[in-house]
Amino acid sequence: AVSRFRKPFPLLEAKEFDDVLGTNLRGAFLCCREFVRLCRGTGYGRIINIASTRYQQNECGWEAYGASKGGLVSLTASLCVSLHGTGITVNAVSPGWIQVDDYESLSPCDHSQHPSGRVGKPEDVCNACLFLAGEENGFVNGVNLPVDGGMTRRMIYPETDPLWTE
Repeated sequence: AVSRFRKPFPLLEAKEFDDVLGTNLRGAFLCCREFVRLCRGTGYGRIINIASTRYQQNECGWEAYGASKGGLVSLTASLCVSLHGTGITVNAVSPGWIQVDDYESLSPCDHSQHPSGRVGKPEDVCNACLFLAGEENGFVNGVNLPVDGGMTRRMIYPETDPLWTE
């Protein structure tokens, strides 16, 4: 995925928007299509798209990225229905804040804002994918699984939240 175009919406060029959608959404579409072609007639397959919690929780300047990941969640749901009877399941994983390096530099406040009590690690996303890939989990289909420590369930009101008033 690409997320390099974080800029104010009025300054976002159509080409930049297209580049993000082309990589994050069209690229996933092409990979899914080739996978389905390769698995034709096998009666088994697992597609796991990597979306993001930013498809539903966003910040200024992330329009292209959020739109691409929202499209990927929708593509996942559509493919689940379209591929019925093939043995191929289609799910998405939506990571939240996953710290890929320098985890030790995170503050206690960084960790405490997550209902799970910590910022995510790459292995959290990997474990979700391994679950969805398991042959025994074929009944899980069309799901978008947030891997975000519960952050998409938390409302933060700065004037009343102890994390923001200390």
